[in-house]
Amino acid sequence: MNMKKIKNYISSKDLKINYFSRHLNVLNYDSIITLENDKVVLSKDNKLITIKGHDLSLLKLLEMEILIEGDIKTIEL
Repeated sequence: MNMKKIKNYISSKDLKINYFSRHLNVLNYDSIITLENDKVVLSKDNKLITIKGHDLSLLKLLEMEILIEGDIKTIEL
């Protein structure tokens, strides 16, 4: 991988969502609107990202990154 691609990846402000086995990683969100056991709502550029499921909990919370664990049923953009 060349340095330009690495720099673009690191400096990107685009919303990125990665799902893998009971874990949802969201990068570059703006704010947390709702944080409940069965629903998490995030905002990005005045748009909502709604995650619904069961037993949802936060594993990691950083300024622009959140890692949610649980039985994730739906992700609505």
